[in-house]
Amino acid sequence: MALNKVEICGVNTAKLPILTNEEKETLLLKVKEGDEEARQRYIKCNLRLVLSVIKRFSSSNENADDLFQIGCIGLIKAIDNFDTTLNVKFSTYAVPMIIGEIRRYLRDNNAIRVSRSLRDTAYKAINARETYMKKNMKEPTIMEIADEIGIDKEDIVYALDAIQSPMSLYDPVYTDGGDTLYVMDQVSDKKNKEEKWVQNLALQDAMDRLAERERHIINLRFYAGKTQMEVAKEIGISQAQVSRLEKNALRSMKSYLD
Repeated sequence: MALNKVEICGVNTAKLPILTNEEKETLLLKVKEGDEEARQRYIKCNLRLVLSVIKRFSSSNENADDLFQIGCIGLIKAIDNFDTTLNVKFSTYAVPMIIGEIRRYLRDNNAIRVSRSLRDTAYKAINARETYMKKNMKEPTIMEIADEIGIDKEDIVYALDAIQSPMSLYDPVYTDGGDTLYVMDQVSDKKNKEEKWVQNLALQDAMDRLAERERHIINLRFYAGKTQMEVAKEIGISQAQVSRLEKNALRSMKSYLD
């Protein structure tokens, strides 16, 4: 996929406008007030964001123009749905929207087509799962989903697997107050809890220098093997705060050990 083209979909990428953050904020407020001219300008000044996102899909055989068009759809959806009252940068909100739109396109246009019946089965299972969780406040088993929709559990597992698309550990999944959480932040490591690292380095000394809450988070994450979401629930703060405290703690420990 050629991404070094000057012109994509009739847009001269070398001449895209560059606005300051203050100019973008002012323009976005006008967009939310219904100013169509401001909306078109805001879309145009954020096209570089779309270009940066489609570079992540450089290994794809898809045409760059096609991905750019799909990315623009994600950008427009982000603009239309963005809440200016939240303490979140527009780019932080928009990037996952653009990525999601492109992933859906690649999934739906994959050379290995997923049949309509498989999609229907998968969507029925997803809907049944969400309904069950709202009603019972817990995750249903595959068997419970199968009983609910009257489809064999093997067919459900196959259908759900068929509609999945690969995800990078560095894909953004959530934003809270400007702090972006990535897939890797939600993955626990119960098999390898950094025991070798603990044995080989003076880790305990480094941990003793941490604040009590940071030390507790490191213990839960790397000794107990818990996810950031589990840690957040246990100590009563948001997952974004856990992520930030964990990264600060690891940075401090690395600095001490170095």
